[in-house]
Amino acid sequence: MWRIFLRVFGRRLIKLKGMFKSRLGHTPLALVTGGSSGMGLEYCRALAGAGCDLLIVSIEKEKLPLVSAQIASEFGVKAEGIYMDLARVDAADELYSYCHKQGFEVDILINDAGVFFFKELGLENIGKMEMMLLLHNLTPAKLCILFGEDMKKRGCGYILNMSSVSASLPFPGITTYAATKAFLKSFGKALYYEMKPYGVRVCTMCPGAVATPLYKLKPSLMKIGVGIGIIKRPSTIVRRGLRGMYRGRRVVNPSLMSYYLPPLFSILPKPVISAIWKRL
Repeated sequence: MWRIFLRVFGRRLIKLKGMFKSRLGHTPLALVTGGSSGMGLEYCRALAGAGCDLLIVSIEKEKLPLVSAQIASEFGVKAEGIYMDLARVDAADELYSYCHKQGFEVDILINDAGVFFFKELGLENIGKMEMMLLLHNLTPAKLCILFGEDMKKRGCGYILNMSSVSASLPFPGITTYAATKAFLKSFGKALYYEMKPYGVRVCTMCPGAVATPLYKLKPSLMKIGVGIGIIKRPSTIVRRGLRGMYRGRRVVNPSLMSYYLPPLFSILPKPVISAIWKRL
């Protein structure tokens, strides 16, 4: 059984180790936003396993140094934590300035930091809406431009933006979330063509539901979702995302849900959507 597993999956796992270093010619430095938990942490672990040094950006002040130290110890790479709130107008400029002053040359940028809430928009949610727009749109877009310019000058680099299948699912309750992910998807797809002539690969990930604390599901529901394949494990999504970015894919839809849910949703009659929303 193990021999079959290794034959099918072993090569894919091995390819991650050292693949960026072989192309860049040096130990890559990867910057991951939201890297202390959830999908961001999975990206950090996968990149460290691939031989990359890390800059882990997070708002989790107490957790950040522990995560950085653990990854450095486990994988034998350099891992520095950067505590910063990215849901601010000047956050991207401050992060880039810090990296520039420290002499960090970022080879891989992973824009993963995100928040989620499911609720009807109203006056009480304006603050959350503004935070989401800054965190999902303004900051990652500016980081792409700032670090992307350096990558263009060096003639090589990788950028991965975490969008979502919800970019094509304008459903009530996730009004702002879906809209911000739609922006990120459109932005990344266009940026792909602008960066490609300079040797910079831009990839946009559009996963469906992922087994992370982001959605605040009960453990029992999470387990059921993973078991029937509706919810994917973070390690699976991350592995497919990094391989897609490395190979120069413009968009990665890492699950069947990412392919088939948007067209199914688009043919739902409006009264059906309204009825579903009333029951939630």
